[in-house]
Amino acid sequence: MNRHERLTALLDMVGEREKVDVEVSAGELGVSPATIRRDLDHLAGRNLVVRTRGGAVASNVAYDLPLRHKAARNAPEQQRISAAAAKMVDPGMVVGLNGGTASTEVGRALATRPDMGEPSGGPLLTVVTNALNIAHELAVRPNIKIVVTGGVARQQSFDLSGPLSHLFLDQISLDLVFLGVDAFDPVHGAQAHHEGDASTNRLMAARARQVVVLADSEKLGGHAFAKICATTDVDVLVTDGRADPERVHAFEEEGVRVVKA
Repeated sequence: MNRHERLTALLDMVGEREKVDVEVSAGELGVSPATIRRDLDHLAGRNLVVRTRGGAVASNVAYDLPLRHKAARNAPEQQRISAAAAKMVDPGMVVGLNGGTASTEVGRALATRPDMGEPSGGPLLTVVTNALNIAHELAVRPNIKIVVTGGVARQQSFDLSGPLSHLFLDQISLDLVFLGVDAFDPVHGAQAHHEGDASTNRLMAARARQVVVLADSEKLGGHAFAKICATTDVDVLVTDGRADPERVHAFEEEGVRVVKA
């Protein structure tokens, strides 16, 4: 395990447990306590955790622990998934992107598509998002019209949610929506860790003609706190080549087209 993997693991542990202990973490990650102390000092220096006697707790500004650090996790799989998803978009569409690393990568893939950079008399694509980071990245693209849902920004992520975002989403229609999820199960559907995110994502899915779930193989068959939508409400699943064939078949039995990137 290299240092980046170790830092990511520590952040995940803080996110799940709210605090970590140096000695326990050292045993779980197979390194010395001194190494864990240095790692926690590094994370504390970036305001991602708060050091305590013998360990650390989550910082109030940890970005979903944290989006900016997790972005490199499963990076090759995420990039293949995002590239495959971006190919589903035709110029002129209205596309929804929720928050998260998978949707962020789709936004980047769309922005760098050659046909999206051609001179035009107006926007070639409209992107509706509740993610401040996606809006920030795409706002400088002249051929992409960015529409932000509004809402209240959660401290733990870049996502906007709540009644204000719902009022906006009730008034629009999407050609397709890309949903990054925390878990996707053939029986229990698409799920998110936070109930506010799940509620906003559920409405985005309801306003779209086509729903595409983005989930690497590690998220398939998993479970999270809040349900976004039923499996039968999803049209396409884009995942990676490591997805279990039996699980893929289970999704297909529910009417979901599975794309392995």
